[in-house]
Order: sequence, then structure tokens, then C-alpha cells
Amino acid sequence: MARPLHRLTARRVETAKAPGMYADGGSLYMRIAPGGSKQWVFRYVRGGRLRDMHIGPVHTFSLAEARERATEARKLLVDGIDPLSAKRARIAVLKAADAKAMTFQQCVDGFIRDNESSWTNPKHRREWKASLVKYVYPLLGSLPVAAIDTPLVLRVLKPIWGTVPETASRVRGRIENVLGWATVHHYRSGDNPA
Repeated sequence: MARPLHRLTARRVETAKAPGMYADGGSLYMRIAPGGSKQWVFRYVRGGRLRDMHIGPVHTFSLAEARERATEARKLLVDGIDPLSAKRARIAVLKAADAKAMTFQQCVDGFIRDNESSWTNPKHRREWKASLVKYVYPLLGSLPVAAIDTPLVLRVLKPIWGTVPETASRVRGRIENVLGWATVHHYRSGDNPA
């Protein structure tokens, strides 16, 4: 008589307390640590080595969700792909994308850091950032610099263009400089909307 593929039940997952590994079948395990925390683990052999890929905590992933993730990992193995290496590569790509997702404000700081030594006038140094803090940061400061486009720049400039045109012109130039710096540093691409 064939044994059922899945041996854990939702009730068993909830009530199990003793530390150890609880097999569900299909290389999926629930690991209970000595402190009582519960994790889903996909266990497999690759290159003669036993490997454990953490799927996530039991309080985050249901038994059904853990089974789905284990099935995805098994499919990768069938295709000759190490699921743990694939997971690490995916995380590295996401971290790289996060590192590139600089805000406009972070780019202002980088631009100033790279250029302020060439500014000899102390008043100019103070005004450069102060104008951006006053007029630009409320709308663009926390946005990813890659998302800034012409309509957003216009939303900053239109309200001040009629009342303080000289300041608006300077602010526009400063936005342009910061976006240019961001493009050179590969935080954005395309035309400069300022």
C-alpha cells in the first residue's frame, strides 16, 4: 500500500512543539528549533552534498504555500538548476536594484559631495541646497530619481516661476545638474527632464 505523499497536517504543524525535523514528503521539512521557532526547509542533495534551503517561517507560510515552494524547488532541480543558488542570485539582483534606487535627495547629497570643493563662495554653497530643500524636496525629495519626469519637474517649477522667476531658473538648473549627475552614476537613464 502506497504511503501518502504529505505526512504533515495543518493541525500537526500547529501543535508540534518538540525540537527536530518533521518530514512532509517531497523534501519539505518543518524544522523546530530548541527555542520553539518553526521554519520550513527544503532539503536536497546536490553534488554529493546535503543542502538546506530555508523557505520561511511557519507563521508566514502555510503548509500549502510551503508545499508550493518545495514543488518549485524540485522543478528547478529537474532542470539542472540548484534552487539555493537560484534563490541567492535572485536576492543579489534585488539588492543591486535597491542600491540603484536612489532618491532625488540622496542624489543631491552625492552631487554636492562631488562638487562643493569647487564652489568658492560660501553663500552659494548654502543657497544651493537650501533652494532644493525649500522648493524641490516636498515633491521630489523622496522619489526614486529614475522616476522623475518632465511633468514632475514642472509641478515644482510652475508655482514659483511667476512669483520668483530668478529663483525658479536657478532651481531648474540645479535639478538639471542633479539629474545629470544621477545619469552619469547610472541611477537613471534617458533624457534630462529639467
